[in-house]
This record gives sequence, C-alpha cells and structure tokens, in this order.
Amino acid sequence: MDAHTFGILFVGSLALALVVWVLHKLGKALASIAETLAAAAVVFFALWWLLKGLGWVVRQIVTHPRTSLTLLGVAAWCRWLDWPSLVITLGVLAAGLVTWRWAHLVSFDHWAGRFLRSWWFRWAVYAPKLPAWLHACGLSIKDDTIPVDITVSLVGRKKITRDRKAPGVRVPKVKGVRSGASWDEVRVQLVPGQKPEDFDEAARALAVARKVARCQVRETAPNVVSIDFQRRDLLARPVTCPEVDEAAVDVRRVWAGRTEYGQDWHVPLHGSGSHTLTAGASGAGKNSVMWCPLVSIAPAIRDGLVRVSGIDPKGMELAYGRGIFHRYAVTGKDTLALLDDLVGAMDERKAEFAGRVRTVPISTEHPLELVEFDEIGALTKYTDRKTREAIIEKVALLTTQGRALGFTVRGYVQEPTKDTVPVRELFPRRICLRVTAKSHVGMVLGDQAYERGAWANRISEAEAGVGYVWGEGLREPLRVRAGWVPDQTVKALEAFVTGGAVVPMPRPFVEGSAAA
Repeated sequence: MDAHTFGILFVGSLALALVVWVLHKLGKALASIAETLAAAAVVFFALWWLLKGLGWVVRQIVTHPRTSLTLLGVAAWCRWLDWPSLVITLGVLAAGLVTWRWAHLVSFDHWAGRFLRSWWFRWAVYAPKLPAWLHACGLSIKDDTIPVDITVSLVGRKKITRDRKAPGVRVPKVKGVRSGASWDEVRVQLVPGQKPEDFDEAARALAVARKVARCQVRETAPNVVSIDFQRRDLLARPVTCPEVDEAAVDVRRVWAGRTEYGQDWHVPLHGSGSHTLTAGASGAGKNSVMWCPLVSIAPAIRDGLVRVSGIDPKGMELAYGRGIFHRYAVTGKDTLALLDDLVGAMDERKAEFAGRVRTVPISTEHPLELVEFDEIGALTKYTDRKTREAIIEKVALLTTQGRALGFTVRGYVQEPTKDTVPVRELFPRRICLRVTAKSHVGMVLGDQAYERGAWANRISEAEAGVGYVWGEGLREPLRVRAGWVPDQTVKALEAFVTGGAVVPMPRPFVEGSAAA
C-alpha cells in the first residue's frame, strides 16, 4: 500500500468517524425530542380522557341526577365508612319500606313507591328494551349515506366511482319514565324525520311488544312524545257512586267516576266544555254518565241553584227519578214546548245581562239550567220532519249561545251518525262508551281518536260505564268509568231533592212544572 492510498483511507476513516459521531449526537437529540413528545402526548391524551370522563360524569349527573348521585353516594360511603355499614343501612331501609307498604299502601306509593318503580322500570325495562321495540315497530330512522362521486380523467375518458358507507339506524332516546299505579309513561325524544303521528299508528304494535292491554301516545312537548303503557286495568271493577250528602258543590267540577290513571274523574256542568254528547250501545252505561253527576250536585238541585230538565223519549229512564226535574217531556210535541221554554228563558237572561257581564253568575234567581236529553236520536231523526227540524234548531241555539248564560245541554245517543245527531259538532265535549263499530269512535270523538288509543269498540259488555272522553281541554282521549248509580240511590236523590214528596207525571208538558 503506497502513501497515497494510505492517506485516502485515513482521511475517509476520519470522515466516517465524524459522520458517525454527528449521527450519534443527532440520534440522541432526536431520541430526547421523541421522548419529550411521547411524554407530552401521553400527558395530553391523559388530560383529554380525564376531561372527557369528567364531562361524561357531569352530563350523567345533569341528565340522570337521582341515579348518578345515588351511585356517587354509595361509592363515597364505601370509601369512608366501609361496605358492611352500607349493607346494614340498606337492609334496615328495605325493611322499613316493606313495612310501610304493608301498613299503608296509598301513602307509600305516593311518596316512595312510584319513584322506586319509575327508576327500576327505566333502567331494567325501557332503557335496554324500548329501542328494540321501536325498531321492530318501524319507529327508527335509517341513515342512507349520500354517495360521493369522484371523477378521474384517463386518456380522455371519465371514470366515476361511488363511495358508500354502511347505513346506520337512529332510534328515539328515552328521556324519562314515570310509573303510576297502573300506567308507565315513557318520554322519548324523536329523531329528525319523525312525527308524533307515526307513534299513534304504531300504538297497537307497541302494546303487543310490551305485552300489555293498551298503549297510548301523547305529545308532551315539541319533538317529545309520551308512550303510555297500561300495566293493569284500574277500571276493571265497577266504580261506586257516593251516597247523596250535604257536601259542597262546584258545578264546574262535578265528580262523575274514575279515570284510567286511578284519579277522580270530574265533569263540568257549567262553563267551558259543559255541553256534552255521550254515545254508546244499549247497555254501555249511558245512565251512569247521566245520573252520577246529578247525585253529586244533589244539594244544588234542592237549593234551586241548578234546575234540571229531562227529555225522555222512552218514558222510562228519567221517569224513575221524575222528582228532580223542573221540566219533563216524552213526546216530540212536549219536547219542543220544553225547549221553547228554555230558549225563551235564555233570551230573557240575554236581554238582562247583555253588556254587563261576560258570564251570568249562578244564583237561585238565575239557576243553572241543565238539560238531560236521553236518546236524542229518537227525536232528531225518528219523528216527523217539522218537529225534527224545530227540535234541532232549539238544541243548536242552546248549545251555541247557552254556555255563558247558564244553560247546559247533555245529550245521549246510541247511533252517533251525522244523520241521527246533526248537531253533534256543537257539543265541545264528547264521551264514547262501548260502540259496535270502529267507525263510530271517529264519529263521536273526531278524527284520529281511534289511532290515539280510544278503542271504544273493544270494550266488553261486562264493562258498563267504561268509555273515552275527548274534547275541550283534553289533548288526548282519556279512558274513564262512570260511577254506577243503583235504583235506591236514584230514589234517595229524588227524596233528597223533593223532601219526600210524591211527584205526579204531568202529560202533556206544562211550562214551569217542577217538583221543588
């Protein structure tokens, strides 16, 4: 090896050593930077997940405050007081609740039972199962992704490709559950593209999915509906009408029976929504709807604050309590005379109070005139044309002008067709008892009533007095059962009002004939 070659190798070795040294230093610097970046990334992601976790906890506390705070309380108890004390405390609390429920079920359910039941049904039944029920009933929205078109030019040609993603399914979210004695009210948030009417149409399918007898859908807020499931029927047994007594009377809120939610059912006999049309087949319980409110206002009838007029084409039902009626009619001629007398009295009040008050105050001088028109179809269809048209005209006058003047009409009919009751739309509140056809439900309660859960054609013959109410002040059909009034209660009412006097049966109608 000559000197020139040795020199080249020596210089090359020095250069290689220098490069290796530089790379070593650079590697150490890069490793240090990588370690720093890795540590920063770990810290960043740790903080990000921590903040995300804290946000989730806060969101859960805000969304589900009772459940979240309970779990936090249990965790804190186990941390500071240990778990045996928690077990002992929960055991004592459970024993106390069981004793309370056994001793006084009503107060227990009001103050504790319904809240515990609502919590349990939400997390054990509706939160895990309702989404599947809704999807099976067609109440979910499928996300059909819009295809993305990509155009690529290749040698003067255009190639189009489409990129599609797998479609997803969005299901309404459970917002809350409230469980009552017989009903579960499940509030759900609709997803874009849905409307409350979609749930109305699926009410029957939802009832089958939940394995219950009835399901009713109510719109409670924009984009929020309440799906109500009836776990048990509180109206399966007859509701007893209270005995005649001296209790205070509010004619704007008269006790008439029970609702499907286990609450008292009150009807207005004066003011908004007082004109009422009740329809039902023979034996459906129209007499209970008629007599129960009259029993409830017995003191007002006796004291002259309410004056009841009875129109009884059959001459049987109202005749059994004839003594409570200030006016009474059976035939078409008598009915027309009775209605003429009422319209005349209404015109007198109109002349007396016009421009002075908006609503005539009820008093003994100006009592509430309550008309009980049984089997209204017998005189608005099955009578001669002249009498029929005159009766329809008088009823229309009373229902359109009588509310503010203290005149209320309550009609009862078996066949609710427009031909039978031409003035049915003038009754703001309507009650549909058991009917023989699905179409009758819409005739009585209006369009979409059946779809909203008013299944009056499914009421059995053993459920006399059970029906659905819909009308002024009621956004959804309400299932009710009128209080059953036995014969002895009707006679007790008559004796209470008349003071035991025997009232003859006047025929034909005599203006102002009264029992009291």
